[in-house]
Amino acid sequence: MNNPPPVMDSATRRRRAALFLFMLATGVSMASWVARTPAVRDALEVSTGAMGLVLFGLSIGSMAGVLASGGLVRRHGGRLVITVGAGLLVAGLLVIAGGAALEVSGGVFGGLALFGAGMGLAEVAFNIEGAAVERAVGRPVLPVLHGCFSLGTVVGALLGMGSTAVRFPVGWHLAAVALAVAAAGVWTVRAVPAGTGREERDAEGAGGAESRDGERAGGGGWRAQVAVWRDRRLVLIGLIVLAMAFAEGSANDWLPLLMVDGHGTGATAGSLTFMLFAVAMTTGRFTGGPLLVRYGPAAVVRVSAVVAAAGVALVVFSSSALLAGAAVVLWGLGASLGFPVTISAAGEGVRDASARVAAVSTAGYAAFLVGPPSLGFLADHVGLRNAMVVVLVLLGGAALITGALRRRPGAQAAEVPSSQPDLV
Repeated sequence: MNNPPPVMDSATRRRRAALFLFMLATGVSMASWVARTPAVRDALEVSTGAMGLVLFGLSIGSMAGVLASGGLVRRHGGRLVITVGAGLLVAGLLVIAGGAALEVSGGVFGGLALFGAGMGLAEVAFNIEGAAVERAVGRPVLPVLHGCFSLGTVVGALLGMGSTAVRFPVGWHLAAVALAVAAAGVWTVRAVPAGTGREERDAEGAGGAESRDGERAGGGGWRAQVAVWRDRRLVLIGLIVLAMAFAEGSANDWLPLLMVDGHGTGATAGSLTFMLFAVAMTTGRFTGGPLLVRYGPAAVVRVSAVVAAAGVALVVFSSSALLAGAAVVLWGLGASLGFPVTISAAGEGVRDASARVAAVSTAGYAAFLVGPPSLGFLADHVGLRNAMVVVLVLLGGAALITGALRRRPGAQAAEVPSSQPDLV
């Protein structure tokens, strides 16, 4: 009954390490941008609402990448999609760097669109790869994978805070980060096997019984991603990830400006506050595994939503900048496990796992990337602090439906697939 988890061979270990490395690199790149948003806003001389419009470039590119990624993975496999995504991500960083240096809003907007498209393509593919590794090794991988992203945001926040303190030019800062991400991307692509998502779909089609709703092997894409939403449980999981990703994304996009404009802190203090949030996210993701094993995903995510809501409430309603800064630790801890745990729940079992993971990832990134920029437009009317009440409402709703994350009977056994030749 209590079989020990399979031992990873060198190829699987290298594959997992590659995923961790590139998620770390994407975290560094995202945090480097976020930490320098006050400096970019000042250089462009735009209002909060106009900055929201600039950020919308990130949303447009990200949603294009996210919506295309699942189908492309099912058609061509994850490695090709990760390769294209990494190239767009690096190109976007370089364009953002140029736009910031030249103080051209359109350049920053265009660079963010490229950056977002690359991140959307790569990260959905990474979730599919991570879920496949998780099923192969029989133990949690996605929380640590996303923890590497959060660790990258800590590193990026430190770099951003230091660069802000010494007034290092934004353009040169982001160009250097682009080179580092490019190096990580080359190593990662070489370590990830070709065709993970495509091979899984082909195997399903070959079995006959797994092919349904008129789909054939190799005919994934949009029809497959739409079909999985017929599962009511998956719809509820999608709603949970919407709320939890919105809570995380709101901090990633707005926390430095929230402290600067909403609580009157300096730019360096705003970057420090974001770093505290990133440290809390990282801590939650690297230490959450035992809690998930002991209490289960439903209970953990329910408590997480409540903790995150408490942190957001203190940031919004406290008149003390010091208390608000400390409260972001609760915000980060509470938001840390929501995204990876819901992705893991969506990928339970082997039937349509790639399509299910891609569908929930799409929902999560929609909230993560499209929702937060919209807060900028709301903030023009009610202020940035008051706009964060939207996050509170969503977290409260998520806490009420976390029962959907309970494991279905037999799901545990299905997590370790029969494809054991890759394991020692």
